[in-house]
Parts: sequence; structure tokens; C-alpha cells
Amino acid sequence: MKTLVIVTHPSIETSVINKRWVEELKKYPEKYTVHELHKVYPDGNIDAGKEQQLIESHSNLVLQFPVYWFNCPPLLKKWLDDVFAYGWAYGSNGGDKLKNRKAALAVSAGIKKEDYREEGRYHYTLEHLLSPFETSFLYCKADYRSFFAFYGAENYEPSASELERSAQDYLNFIDNL
Repeated sequence: MKTLVIVTHPSIETSVINKRWVEELKKYPEKYTVHELHKVYPDGNIDAGKEQQLIESHSNLVLQFPVYWFNCPPLLKKWLDDVFAYGWAYGSNGGDKLKNRKAALAVSAGIKKEDYREEGRYHYTLEHLLSPFETSFLYCKADYRSFFAFYGAENYEPSASELERSAQDYLNFIDNL
């Protein structure tokens, strides 16, 4: 089955990294379903049942987003709260729809990689900042497979070759979940 990529970017049109990743994913519709939350739910009213069915129809789940105030964009948090519901994603009454499903993150981090260290400017690694996602997936008994990241995009414009390499590395990451 295919990989579902939940893309949550508040302004994908002006994005460099996430936009390029989406363009690359869309070249392979037989392998990836790109689901852009801001386009599907511009009003923020999420149809949890529809989203749950979409997840169930895919073998893998990737959440793609820019690191936004050291977290995810608000719409993705709302999506997680609405979709990963008791009785579906976890709980004693069924709650096993994510069990053993491969799940991962793909993030663009505007800050340089060296700033994401204990000794760095912000004192935390990206692994540390993304740990609530890992913990949520583990709580739901999903098979969390870590994350793919592009660092430093806010401080410089990546070259065409860097963008291409990142897009290819991203697809390789997903294909090897």
C-alpha cells in the first residue's frame, strides 16, 4: 500500500523546502498520497472520520511540516487531537488503528543544525523537541521510524542542487520506512 503524507504548512506557496518536497512526492502518485491540510481544511474544521479512513487506507503515515515555534503548526496539532481519538488510535475499546503502522516525521527547521544542540543557541536537539510526536506514536502502538529534517532554511536560500538532494533524500527516507 501507499504512504500517506500529511502536509501542514500555513503558506506552502511561499515555502522553499516543503513546497519542493510536495512537488517531488506528487511525481509518484502510485507510491504517495499528498494530503495538504491547509488546502483541505482552510476553516480548520477537520472531518476526523474522513481522516481516519484515509489513514486506514495507507500502510505508512508521514507528518510533514515546518518546525513552528519549536513545535508543529496549530492545524496539525488540532488534526492530531481530532483524528487520534480514543477508541480509534488508542484505548481499551478497540483503539488500535495505528498499531504497527509505520509512522515518521519530515520537518523543515529554519534554524541551523548546530543551534539544535544542548550546547547550541536553543539548548535542545531537534530529537528532543520532536519527542512528543514520537511518544504519541508509541502510545498508539505505531511503529515510529524517526524523522527526516532539513536545517537552516530561514537563514539562507538553498541552492537548486541542495533542494534536489534534499527531495531525493526525503523520498529515500520514506521508501525505507
